[in-house]
Amino acid sequence: MRFKAEIDVMPLDALLDPQGKAVTSSMKNIGLDAVEGVRIGRHVRLFVDAGNQAEADKMVDEACKKLLANQIMESYTYSLEEA
Repeated sequence: MRFKAEIDVMPLDALLDPQGKAVTSSMKNIGLDAVEGVRIGRHVRLFVDAGNQAEADKMVDEACKKLLANQIMESYTYSLEEA
C-alpha cells in the first residue's frame, strides 16, 4: 500500500523565531497591523510504501524524529492517508 504523509515542522513556542519576527514587522509595513505572532516553519510531503497504515505511521514518525525535525528546537505534526 502507498501512503501520503503531510508533515509540519515548527520551532518550539518557547524559542525565538527570527524569521517570524521579521515577517510580523513586515506585515505592519504593508498596512496589516492586525497580523501578529507569525511563526515560520516548513512543510514536507512524502510517500511511503508500507504493508498497512500502522507500519507507515511508524516509518513517518521515525523519519521525523531522526531526520526531519530537530526535537531540541522544533516540534512536528503529521497526517497520513492512503495515496
